[in-house]
Amino acid sequence: MISSIFSKDDLKQMAGKGIDPRVTETQIDNFRRGFPFINLDRPAIVGDGIKTFNLRDAKKLSYYYDSNSKKYEVLKFVPASGAASRMFKDLFEFVEHFSGSDADLEKLHHDKKLAAVRVFIDRIKDFAFYADLQKSLRKDGYDLEECFKAHDYKTVIEYLLTSRGLNYASLPKGVLHFHRYTDGSRMSIEEHLVEGASYCKDKEGRSAIHFTVSPEHADTFLDEINRIKDKYEEMFDVTYELTFSLQKASTDTIAVDMKDKPFREADGSLVYRPGGHGALIENLNDREGEIIFIKNIDNVVPDRMKPDTFLYKKVLGGYLFELQDQVFEHIETLEDRPDDEDIRTILRFIKTKLGFTIDPDYNSFRREEKIEYLIRKLNRPIRVCGMVKNEGEPGGGPFWVKEHTGEISLQIVESSQISMEDEAQKEIFSKSTHFNPVDIVCGVRDYKGHNFDLPKYVNPATGFISIKSKDGKPLKAQELPGLWNGAMADWITVFVEVPISTFNPVKTVNDLLRPEHQQGE
Repeated sequence: MISSIFSKDDLKQMAGKGIDPRVTETQIDNFRRGFPFINLDRPAIVGDGIKTFNLRDAKKLSYYYDSNSKKYEVLKFVPASGAASRMFKDLFEFVEHFSGSDADLEKLHHDKKLAAVRVFIDRIKDFAFYADLQKSLRKDGYDLEECFKAHDYKTVIEYLLTSRGLNYASLPKGVLHFHRYTDGSRMSIEEHLVEGASYCKDKEGRSAIHFTVSPEHADTFLDEINRIKDKYEEMFDVTYELTFSLQKASTDTIAVDMKDKPFREADGSLVYRPGGHGALIENLNDREGEIIFIKNIDNVVPDRMKPDTFLYKKVLGGYLFELQDQVFEHIETLEDRPDDEDIRTILRFIKTKLGFTIDPDYNSFRREEKIEYLIRKLNRPIRVCGMVKNEGEPGGGPFWVKEHTGEISLQIVESSQISMEDEAQKEIFSKSTHFNPVDIVCGVRDYKGHNFDLPKYVNPATGFISIKSKDGKPLKAQELPGLWNGAMADWITVFVEVPISTFNPVKTVNDLLRPEHQQGE
């Protein structure tokens, strides 16, 4: 029975978004109860949860991937939703308050808070979009260098960020120019096309790449892809199969006020918000790929830096092939009257290769129950996740997590999932040695070749609540379990160390000035 807090109009609104009212009720209950914290057992480290390969073994796995990848339907999945506005936070704040006065100029030169703006101004010529910015200013009669000489930084920045010029703050990151080459500059989506031609190319020369985009950016993505696709197909002798999807409205989550009552618009309608990147598990579930590489839109490098990326993508893929073959073989053994030695072999495999500790009550199970349990634990989606050494980047990392069943599994955990008031948990979190760069290869079909129903492997207790505001009023927002956190919590998870050179995200515009993003050729 649906709660009386919902009117007929509310139910009609939910139906229009494809939302089951019972899901909304559960979300409201989540606000009231809160989400439980993760129970960390210990950090995953090299030798205890994180696998490493020397260069010789890495090359063997890369060769193994190349030798076997043509047997599979391989897909590159790129979360690319959202505008790039957060990249330019410092510039926005600067132009809002900069008048060009002597006092403002003095502040620009000496205020530590404006250090990022000073770097942007001093190195403006080093950005891949510099030539486009010059042209944009010139068409309206401005000269970029003359503007800078006159300390008219505001005009230049406005032509970069707003519709007066390049409108970068309102565009998706995928279509911003990241890297400069001798024959022009490349957008980040172009770098993903180059990657796809290297490790996602089938025997027919097809490369399948899927981008998740937001509705307001879909046309821009399509226009840019259509403009550049032929160039890279000719360059790499490849045929791209490019697909796009939107985050589903049915994954939006309800907002509530500070008393946990549904937050409403002035017209009385319910306020729903996007459910975060965890909602993309639905998009991932809809894909036809058998082996799926996941990598964020902004984590790309110019060609001179790509050899490491290509090698370790294939290392992750090759290791997934090895593990998946072994998992399938063990499931078939379990279904065909295994003897005691078979079961002991499978238990050793689970302990040494698959990163989870079995149910403490396992030994008390009847033989049939043991076999059913082992099949259930083996017959799950598999992900091999690259991990880089932690060098201070914010975000999640690899940990051993104790489940309520007593099982211990490998998970990617964010700081928001930890009770920082619990000193023991805080200490475990602080001892993490590695960081999650979102460098994941997924096996999403079972041993019979059927696609797993991925939403069944989500841990719904790993959502997140935050305080936001709308029209000047505070509200509580709820994010679904993150795509590589709770949304994949019940997958078989394996961590492999990859070099830091494979992780070069662009979170702020000045990240494009890092040596790794300079000198495309």
